[in-house]
Amino acid sequence: MTRGLIDDLVEARADFLTALERIDPSRLDAPGLTGEWSARELVAHLGYWAGHVAEVIHAVEGNRVDEVDDGDGSVDERNETVARVARQADLTTVRKREAASVQALLERLADLDPAHLSERLPDGVTLEEKIREDGAVHYREHLSDLRSALGPS
Repeated sequence: MTRGLIDDLVEARADFLTALERIDPSRLDAPGLTGEWSARELVAHLGYWAGHVAEVIHAVEGNRVDEVDDGDGSVDERNETVARVARQADLTTVRKREAASVQALLERLADLDPAHLSERLPDGVTLEEKIREDGAVHYREHLSDLRSALGPS
């Protein structure tokens, strides 16, 4: 079952990165690529949430599901903090950080006991739902944003 999660994430991320490569390089650092964000903020955002779900898996594996918390500020506050940090780095650095976060998530998924996937998190979703939401579904959501930025093909 984790193989499916891995394959789905790898495919969604590859599709996202392919679309990102199609964006005119002069637009990558400009705000407004998607909403107010440039490519740096967008890539950092995806990397943050991939890393976050890797930490959630780690907590569940350690029988510390009660420590899984999305309470260090609202999602919007977290996203703004991630975007602010991303603005202080170049796109190459941000992409390396995102790749490292995804790699950590993939390693966690490869070692994950599938029995954990049905465990409920404090917000009521299962671990599997959280992995999909912060992983493949999230990349596809922002792939849609990139496709909009690219305009009609």
